[in-house]
Amino acid sequence: MIKNMNDTKTNAILTVADLMAAAALTAPKASGNDTIRTAIITGEEKDHLRDKMLAMGEATGQLLYTRDAGNVDLSEAVVLIGCSGKLFGMDGCGMCGFGNCKRLKDAGGRCVFTVTDLGIAVGSAVSVAADHRIDNRVMYSVGRAALKLGFMTDDTELCYGIPLSISSKSIFFDRGPGAVIDLDTLDD
Repeated sequence: MIKNMNDTKTNAILTVADLMAAAALTAPKASGNDTIRTAIITGEEKDHLRDKMLAMGEATGQLLYTRDAGNVDLSEAVVLIGCSGKLFGMDGCGMCGFGNCKRLKDAGGRCVFTVTDLGIAVGSAVSVAADHRIDNRVMYSVGRAALKLGFMTDDTELCYGIPLSISSKSIFFDRGPGAVIDLDTLDD
């Protein structure tokens, strides 16, 4: 059997994506409550994600969506890590700034424990990618577009996307205006 470089790249990225999702799910959580949600996007769904990001960039005028869509397009896979909006019910806490969980909920805020858990999960996942020498970058824009597309479970309120790539030079550096995707080069 001969395994070519493209097969190796795809297999390596998908294996590491699975390990990243596992790392996110096993990362330490506040009070042991699991609010973390994960998904792995490839192929046609990844193309839909890229297209949604391009549309969001056009609609908002925020260049970061268009620039980051170029990274999604060049990536083999995208790991999504999000969290539910579960409140921990620690009324004496107040770390959210609202005083108690009821006021937090009424204001539409986010529980500090859930958000912290999300950060720890993302950190655990990207450390796995780094340990396996897979280029990656945590992107708010990818997570926002994934939520709008319904790629996460219904209870997911916050999400980050982590595109994955293997190349001789990381696609996640030198991302200035020249790194913006050319809309004319996309397949119909």
